[in-house]
Amino acid sequence: MDLSDFEADNSVSCRLSSSIPDVCKTEDCCLGIDEAGRGPVLGPMVYGICFCPVSRKEDLKNLKVADSKTLTEAERENLFLKIDEAKDFVGWALQILSPNTISTSMLQRAKYNLNALSHDAAIGLVQHALDCGVQLKEVFVDTVGPAEKYQEKLSQRFPGVEVTVRPKADSLFPIVSAASICAKVARDHAVKSWKFAEDLGEVDTDYGSGYPNDPKTKSWLLKHLDPVFGYPQFVRFSWSTAQTLMDSKAVAVHWDDDEEDGEKAAARQNNTSVLSYFSRSKPSELSHTRDTHRFFTERKLQSINTL
Repeated sequence: MDLSDFEADNSVSCRLSSSIPDVCKTEDCCLGIDEAGRGPVLGPMVYGICFCPVSRKEDLKNLKVADSKTLTEAERENLFLKIDEAKDFVGWALQILSPNTISTSMLQRAKYNLNALSHDAAIGLVQHALDCGVQLKEVFVDTVGPAEKYQEKLSQRFPGVEVTVRPKADSLFPIVSAASICAKVARDHAVKSWKFAEDLGEVDTDYGSGYPNDPKTKSWLLKHLDPVFGYPQFVRFSWSTAQTLMDSKAVAVHWDDDEEDGEKAAARQNNTSVLSYFSRSKPSELSHTRDTHRFFTERKLQSINTL
C-alpha cells in the first residue's frame, strides 16, 4: 500500500483511494465502512470504505475476507492485495486521520469529539464514492455510538440509499470486512513507517500495540516525554493517558490567558460579584484593584476619561 501522500506530511489528514471500476458506475452497489485505530494513544485512526456491485457480492465473499481483528498481519496483507487486484469490480478509499488532527479537534474551544470526527470521516468517504459516480444502493456500517441514531443520521444524509448500522458489522457483512482490512493495513503501514518531524535522535520503535493499557506503550510514552514540549505528534496528546503523564512528569505551565478568560475568571480573581461591574456608581467611585493585563502594560496603553 502506497502511503507516500500521507507520509509527506503526517501532521494532517489524508485521503487515498483506488480507481473506480466501470461496473460500479453502471450497476447498483453496496458499500461497507469500518475503522482501525480508534482506541490507541499512538498513531492515526483510519476510516476505510470498500464497494462493489450488489450482483458481485458472492465474488467478494469468495476472496475469503473476514474481520481484520481475527486475521494475522500477513493474512491481512494478502487479502488486501486480493481486494486491490480485483479492480474490475471492487473499489476502496481511506481517510487517514492524523493523531495531531484528532488531538487538536478534541481540545479546541468548540469541542469536536471522537464520535463526531468518526461520523464526519465516514460521511465524507460515502460522499466521495457518490461524487466519483458509484451507484450506491446499500451501505453497511460498523456502529459508532448508538446504532439507531447513527443509522438515522446517515439515512437522512443520504436519502435513497439503504443504510444498515450494526455492532460487529465487520464480522457480519463481507463488504464491511473488506473495508476493515483496508483500514487496518493502512494503519499498520502508517505506524511502521512513521517519520518523526521532531528532532528526537534515535527513537525506539517498539511501541507495543499503541493501546493505553499495553506495558510497552506505557514505557514508550514515559521514555519519550519531553518535560517542556510534551510529546511528538505521533502521540494523541488529548488521550487521558498522555495528559496524566504530562501532569505528573512534565514541567507545570501557567497560562495568563486562563486567568483573564471571561467574567467568571475575573470575578474569581478579585473575589467580587460580576454584578458589581454594572452598578450605577460614578467611574471615580469604582474599584480599580484588578491588575492590568500585560497586553496593555507591554504596549504602554492607559485608560483615559476624556479626549
